[in-house]
Order: sequence, then structure tokens, then C-alpha cells
Amino acid sequence: MDQRGMVILSGNSHPDLAKDIVRHLDVRLGSSSVYHKTNRETMVEIHESVRGKDVYIIQTGTKDVNDMIMETLITSYACKTSTARRIIGVIPYLPYSTQCKMFSRGAITCKLLAKMLTQAGISHVITLDLHQKEIQGFFDCPVDNLRASPFLVRYIQESIPDYRNAVIVAKNPLAARRATSYAERLRLAIAVIHGEVKDGDDEIDELDGRASPPPGMANRVTTVGATLPPLTAKEKPPINVVGDVGGKIAIMVDDMIDDVQAFVDAAFVLKERGAYKIYALATHGILSKEAPRLIEESHIDEVVVTNTVPHDLQKLQCHKIKTVDISILLAEAIRRIHNKESMSHLFRHVTLED
Repeated sequence: MDQRGMVILSGNSHPDLAKDIVRHLDVRLGSSSVYHKTNRETMVEIHESVRGKDVYIIQTGTKDVNDMIMETLITSYACKTSTARRIIGVIPYLPYSTQCKMFSRGAITCKLLAKMLTQAGISHVITLDLHQKEIQGFFDCPVDNLRASPFLVRYIQESIPDYRNAVIVAKNPLAARRATSYAERLRLAIAVIHGEVKDGDDEIDELDGRASPPPGMANRVTTVGATLPPLTAKEKPPINVVGDVGGKIAIMVDDMIDDVQAFVDAAFVLKERGAYKIYALATHGILSKEAPRLIEESHIDEVVVTNTVPHDLQKLQCHKIKTVDISILLAEAIRRIHNKESMSHLFRHVTLED
């Protein structure tokens, strides 16, 4: 590929992925240094001219997520002040993407991150399998939300023996749409596990000022003449599997595997219902904390994730973790953007249910 007018830079989050991408493109990785001072301030030095060029910054979310964000912001701003023509952020796993809704008095942190990235100079974002598609609306620039599902579908077809005897499982009702998409491509049945408590959905009843009116306000109007209906407390329903998994291979699919306890609990239920082999597939393998140990001790036979996030250490701790390489997809997206070609081919087989 002709590299004229293009510079590809990489931070410290996933250097192996950056090397794989430039290998597919048959170009060299731009020369830059990203390091931390003794007081943990992030320093970025770009060792070649980016004036008038398209700069692609390859960074992804990792366990050192805040360092990764600062590296991306400073690198982008350094290119912006060096009059780069365009700055494209290649962010396979967008950090803080799970914080895309308002809970209690919290913040929609993903919106804040999107604003910071665009203010730092990023004018285009390439990412994979956002936690919610609506996150694209947080950015004041184009966002190409690519899909890793074709690679995972191919893994199922080529690496899972007798996959025709499998059933695609949604570990909770929220994952049913994704499971349906996989099932339609593979022409398999689906099952849904109902009864799991959704993380962060339960309201906490506290005396924190929510009660109205405040005490000591006797002279104020305290009612509008009608009684509001009381809020009904949520109750966890009994765990149930909707669909037949007896004597079948159960394949759970989701966009990320971080805290694996939900997958472990789901695998236990599936095993009780007669599934004889259990797989867990996801795009982003965060695998935080005790994830390798929990997977190793669980009924899950194999966890399959892509290399959007580095997880070499976790693989050393658990032999059940397998990796699917998606670097060629990111390389093709970069090639098409740089050559001003249509991106529709990369989305041609993606349905609205993804």
C-alpha cells in the first residue's frame, strides 16, 4: 500500500495489534514515543512530520484505561497542533462504553469521553462492537462501528465440532437480539436465560434527599392534590432457561467478557439443563480480576474473544481462553478510508439486529 500522505501511530495500550495492522497494510509504523514521567504525567513525542497528512492513532481500552485515554488525547492534540490534515482514532474497544446511561446521580461518562476525543482533534473514529449502538451519537464526528461477528461465526463453523447440534444462548434477555443475529446466520435455535439481575439496574433506597418535601418546610406547598403511585420494588425472578438446551452444545454470545461471574452462573444453569458442552464468545476480552481462575473452575469449556484487548497474561493463567485475530478488519478499514473508498462492504452482511 502507498503510504504517502499517511502516518500510523501507536500508543502503549496494544503494540502487538498495531504491528499486525501495519503488516497487513504493508506499511511501517510511525516513529513516536509515549512514556510517563516520575510523577505519572504522560509525555508524547512524535519523531516525524505529520503536517498535511492523515494520522491514524491505534489505541484500545486496557486495564490501565485512564493512562490509555490520556495517551490518546495528548497524541491527538500533538498532531492537531502540528497541522495534521485529519486525525483518525482507531479504538477497537472504546473505554467507558458501559457508562452510556444515567443511573441515579451518576454521569454519562462515555459522552464526556467522546467530547474530549473530538476536542483533542480526532475527526473520525474506527471501533468495534460498541456496547450500545447509540454511543455513535455521542461523537461530533463520523464513527465506523465495525463488527467482529463474521470472525466469530467463522470460528464456530471451523473450530466447534458438530456445531449444527448447538444452540445460541443469551445469558440475559438484553442479549437476545445479538443471540438472534448469530442464530440466523448459523441457522440454529436460540435460548434465553431469564432471571439474572441486571448490573446497575436496581435502585438503592436511601434517605439521601429523594423524599419530598424536605423536612422543616411547613410554609411551602407540599402537594398538588393527587397521590403519586408508589414505585413497586423489583424482585429477582427464579432462574429459567427459555428454550431447549438438553443434549446440545450451548454457545453464549455477548459484546464483552469482563466480570465473568454472570457467564459462570449461566454455564452452571445450562449444565443443569443438560447442555453437554458450553462455549462463551465475545468481541472484547477484558477478563478483569479473578476472571481466569473463575473460568478455569467453571463449567465453561472454552472462552473465545478477539484481540481488540491484550490478554496474553490471562491466557497463561487459563488454557480455556482462545483468541481470534481481527487485525485484518481494522487494516481494511484504514485502507478504505485512506483511499476514499466506500465502507459499505464491511457492513454488507450486518443486520439491524447486531
